[in-house]
Amino acid sequence: MRKITISTGEYYHIYNRGNKKQEIFRENRDWIRFLFCLLHFQSPINFPNISRQISHYVQHRVFNIDKEKLTKIKRQRMVRLVCFCLMPNHFHFLVQQEKDSGIANYLQRLLNSYTKSFNIKYEQGGHLFQGPYRAVHISDNDQLLYTSAYIHRNPKELKPWRDHESNYPWSSYQDYIKGNRWELLLDQEIIGEQFTNGKEYEKWVKSSGAKDPAYANELNL
Repeated sequence: MRKITISTGEYYHIYNRGNKKQEIFRENRDWIRFLFCLLHFQSPINFPNISRQISHYVQHRVFNIDKEKLTKIKRQRMVRLVCFCLMPNHFHFLVQQEKDSGIANYLQRLLNSYTKSFNIKYEQGGHLFQGPYRAVHISDNDQLLYTSAYIHRNPKELKPWRDHESNYPWSSYQDYIKGNRWELLLDQEIIGEQFTNGKEYEKWVKSSGAKDPAYANELNL
């Protein structure tokens, strides 16, 4: 994909896939680790024992981060996470850059941390992801809404989740229609304020017919 300039204050669709389309999650704790980093690495704050957070999530379906630290993440964040979907061999995020080079620093930290952990765990080396992440600038509100629908409809590719995308655990879709699990770490305002409630957003997503965006040939996921 061609290089683009990433500007502070603008929104971007970020995506990438596993090297040679390999799966990037092999078991439940892999999904949870990536999810933790996706949410909590929005700021430069360090988390010395992520494994403990993963274990807490396995038991309680939530991470054990206190409100003060969540507020600190929000105050220092490099990006604003709007929506996301993790798939077996690729991912999609919709983010707004909050600080100069914020997206680059966020993705570098997230992907390097996850790759290092993955390679140690499975005793392998080399690249887990296929090249640099891809970024598409969101130019207007229609594209913003359409991209959110496309991201949230992604699990339809997985047979068990077809027509049940709103229950998919590794997506922010349910956070828009049932209640935000991640509070300060998932900023729904730019999309949520355009709908009366979550059910209206769900109805719109289903009726939008959002399929592959115009740059689908470049996604190649």
